Amino acid sequence: MSLFLPLLLVLLVRSVGSLSMDRLSFLIWNVRGLNDKARRDNLRKVVDDARPAVVCIQETKLAHISERDVISFLGRDFTNFVYLPAQQTRGGILIAWRDGSFMVNHHRVHRHSVSVLFSNNEDPAWWFTGVYGPQRDVDKLAFLEELREVRANCPGPWMLAGDFNMIYCSEDKSNENINRAMMGRFRRFVNDLELKEIPLLGRRYTWSNERESPTLVKLDRVLCTNDWEEIYNENVLQSHATEMSDHCPLILGLREGIVGKKRFHFESF
Repeated sequence: MSLFLPLLLVLLVRSVGSLSMDRLSFLIWNVRGLNDKARRDNLRKVVDDARPAVVCIQETKLAHISERDVISFLGRDFTNFVYLPAQQTRGGILIAWRDGSFMVNHHRVHRHSVSVLFSNNEDPAWWFTGVYGPQRDVDKLAFLEELREVRANCPGPWMLAGDFNMIYCSEDKSNENINRAMMGRFRRFVNDLELKEIPLLGRRYTWSNERESPTLVKLDRVLCTNDWEEIYNENVLQSHATEMSDHCPLILGLREGIVGKKRFHFESF
């Protein structure tokens, strides 16, 4: 069951359409905490450089997020947002959208995800789900069930993105220390819900343990349904440079003038 928590949605009524729809983009990033000034300043630099219409932050480590907080680390154009509070200093998800980019009339907050129904003057309405997957295997099973529930309650075009904390093929990890049973469950989830992965250009992995002989893993990804991709069939997913987090920021451009890219759709074991 979704958790509709007080003060999670801050939504000001503004005209939609003032932001150009030609170059809409999303910033998707596990920042590993926004509870110190240096991290907030680094996030602001990435936002100012990438100019995303929507920002999805995972692992905020913040139990409460105010409009003043969001403006401080995203900018004054971001006054609309939904968030999942961190539990003490663990987890937390923030989805914020730039004034004039989208309207949001519905949202859902679950234990490991936040979903919003985006609409604008040009495209059909569609659901976006930002995720931060748990680390323990027993919790990962519940997480996959949660996403199935999200899908059941969020019909139509759907895109979900974030740090899943799971892989679904051996190529997603730089060594052979792999939980193949869990990998198979994730692949089965992708197959059952008929999802596609948007390929990340120019980079194989999204996370490093930053040791001398590092383990590299693709934990962060973007998945979508066929009908979502029909709306944004010129999308491009790329990474952005940063020194703040052990996860790399992902930039998803919705209209980049490239059509017909191959998508990956994995069959379950």
